Amino acid sequence: MSMLNVKNINQYYGGSHILRDVSLQATRGQVTVILGRNGVGKTTLLKSLMGLVAIKTGSIELDGQPIHSATPYERARAGIGFVPQGREIFARLTVEENLRMGLAYKPANTPIPPELFDLFPVLKQMLQRRGGDLSGGQQQQLAIARALAASPKLLILDEPTEGIQPSIIKDIGRVIRMLADRGDMAIVLVEQYYDFAQALADDYVVMERGAVLARGKGPNMEIDGVRQLVAI
Repeated sequence: MSMLNVKNINQYYGGSHILRDVSLQATRGQVTVILGRNGVGKTTLLKSLMGLVAIKTGSIELDGQPIHSATPYERARAGIGFVPQGREIFARLTVEENLRMGLAYKPANTPIPPELFDLFPVLKQMLQRRGGDLSGGQQQQLAIARALAASPKLLILDEPTEGIQPSIIKDIGRVIRMLADRGDMAIVLVEQYYDFAQALADDYVVMERGAVLARGKGPNMEIDGVRQLVAI
């Protein structure tokens, strides 16, 4: 069964119809990649999943439970981890304090899961450094670790490779694959960088003007001509 089930959602902004009957599923143990040019509604879709913008019609289910009326806080508590575009870490807080923010709705003495430091060893060395002192790539690793701190069932990443050096892009790709392969989490990845997306995709969805233009299996992306569909 799908961990995330989105059915026919519509969203308007002012007079504009931003999302048009968008449906998608994300399955446990798999990476679902959402591709499309800039401005086609990808980030709005993610914000709708998180409850940061309200949908007009349609439904969103997490693990069989409807969540489209839930607040962002309730959705996070239900098991959605979100890594926003531009990272949005707390620059003045230490790495450790940033990670604790990911545990905000857990009991007060919940420890930071040690596996986060296995996934991102650099964070262990920098626990007492302020978030703002980290490089862009390190901040992205911190943002992902923060989203993972509460052991989500669904991890949503909005363009995690944006503005990051190639070596860290490789590390992030490896972590995403490893998390999916463990089988207890569904991953939704919005990505502009086609090769990164293709390397990770179990399933893909291409958006165009707020609607789903194409969908299929990750291994078929080349045959399906996805690169041409998303080329600028």
